[in-house]
Amino acid sequence: MTTVKERETIQAQFNERMNEDELLNCMRCGFCLPSCPTYIESGFQESHSPRGRIALMKAVVDGLITPDEDFERSLDLCLGCRACEPVCPSGVKYGSLLEDARDIVAQNKKHSLPVRVARKAVFEGLFPHQNRMRSIAGLIGFYQRSGLQTVARKIGFMSLLPDTLVTMEKVLPKVPPMKKLKDRPDFAPAIGEKTKKVSFFSGCLMDTMFIETNNATIKLLQLAGCEVVIPKDQACCGALHGHYGEKDHAKEMAKRNIKAFEDAGADYIITNAGGCGGFMIDYNHLLHNEPEWHERAKEFSRKLMDISEILVEVGFHEKVRLELPYQVITYQDSCHLRNVMKTASAPRTLLKAIQGADYQEMQEADRCCGSAGIYNIIESEMSMKLLDYKMEKAKNTSAATIVTANPGCLLQMKLGIEREGLNKTMRGIHIVDLLLEAAENKTDR
Repeated sequence: MTTVKERETIQAQFNERMNEDELLNCMRCGFCLPSCPTYIESGFQESHSPRGRIALMKAVVDGLITPDEDFERSLDLCLGCRACEPVCPSGVKYGSLLEDARDIVAQNKKHSLPVRVARKAVFEGLFPHQNRMRSIAGLIGFYQRSGLQTVARKIGFMSLLPDTLVTMEKVLPKVPPMKKLKDRPDFAPAIGEKTKKVSFFSGCLMDTMFIETNNATIKLLQLAGCEVVIPKDQACCGALHGHYGEKDHAKEMAKRNIKAFEDAGADYIITNAGGCGGFMIDYNHLLHNEPEWHERAKEFSRKLMDISEILVEVGFHEKVRLELPYQVITYQDSCHLRNVMKTASAPRTLLKAIQGADYQEMQEADRCCGSAGIYNIIESEMSMKLLDYKMEKAKNTSAATIVTANPGCLLQMKLGIEREGLNKTMRGIHIVDLLLEAAENKTDR
């Protein structure tokens, strides 16, 4: 709960820092309402819509309301999926407004001791340090391989945790031994005729918990004729910090990444995580008021491309025979890949090129699955409502394989599969893992 003094400080910061021109760009037309999952799932509450949240921000700026708990709740319940942006006739940059508002609130209120400790541990102690991320992943891998996981389940320890976390524990990817986490290449040559030179953003979670997906990404790029450079000094993308009110830390990591990739001399910077890509492509906005970095950020963003886009550009699906045993596959859009990076057709082009597979488009594939970073942990009730809705749409396709393009979406869909009791008939998989599976299919051709 915020004090009167904290509210006054937050209000003053809103007046000073919020982009009033951007707030005024919202015409209150309501085109965003049908695209907003929290507006729909909350029973059409205006305060949980993009239009409503912008109106609340403007009211705080104008001093018409104070930034109380109801105001904070409205901001907190937003997924940040940015589905409102593509449908907005005025082009309101809602994502930027939301990040600024959350940052002002987070930096000017006194959190409880447990929250302060948790935020410091996650935002300062863990994500900026890849060696620590590897250590945590290594511990999870040891837990999985040593038999501790089996023991914890048998003695009922998991029953002490919330249901969502219990199910999440079941769907975590198998983490390889620490040696494999540390033994990372910084260069991979093209296979066959060279088509492009690219830099690969390996990420933090992707290069630990999802390291096999990163390995598959590098292999696909090689098969596509790309020479791949993996800069050693790159950092976490900063998305988690930027979305949850730690903007200064997000800027630090953005600068580290810009510097790390500048000297690679690559045609493109490739990412395989929609959430990371969606945040990094806005580095130029994040650093817009820092003259030394703004132009460098624009160049970084200009080169950024999702793995699916580069594969389509170089004609990977035409050069490499993709084939799988018969199965129905469907695709769940990553919100930030689609709404921010504007990548929607490339993944579908690649999936439809897989021979033996029957691609079925999921109804409302572009609606958020409810993962949204750590949203499914801190806003579990709303997240599970969104996931239940998504699983109904997935089941309607009769798919055996749900394909995603973001680690959070992948875990969320696996969570949905587990919750529905479909783990024997349905799987969730990252698109690059499926494409490599199809490219290396050993069945008779």
